Amino acid sequence: MKKECIGDHVLLNGKKYPCTVSLTMDLVGGKWKTVILYHLKDAEKRYSELRKEMPTVTEMTLSLQLKQLEKAGFISRKVYGKKPPIKVVYSLTDFGKTFIPVLDAIIQWGNSVVSDKGAFVTTND
Repeated sequence: MKKECIGDHVLLNGKKYPCTVSLTMDLVGGKWKTVILYHLKDAEKRYSELRKEMPTVTEMTLSLQLKQLEKAGFISRKVYGKKPPIKVVYSLTDFGKTFIPVLDAIIQWGNSVVSDKGAFVTTND
């Protein structure tokens, strides 16, 4: 039997999952969470920097995904200042950094797919 399916289910933070794959996808699944983690992989970023790097994500979606990643412990949110304009910076937590090897594997796989079946395109803005 596979390790991730040893029991009938797994528990994390009071939530029940059928296996660890399901748990992982709940934490980082969806269109944007992994992309956000990718952009925070090498350096902390302000909200506006993330928006520029992901121009097709809506502000509402980005805010929601950041809150979910923070709640799951992948990122931290630091607020500097008490009066507007305040500075908010997002960065990976130590727990979030444990996901970097997974991000690197996703990057490598995606690059391989594009090299084999697609093309890297550069646009002049």
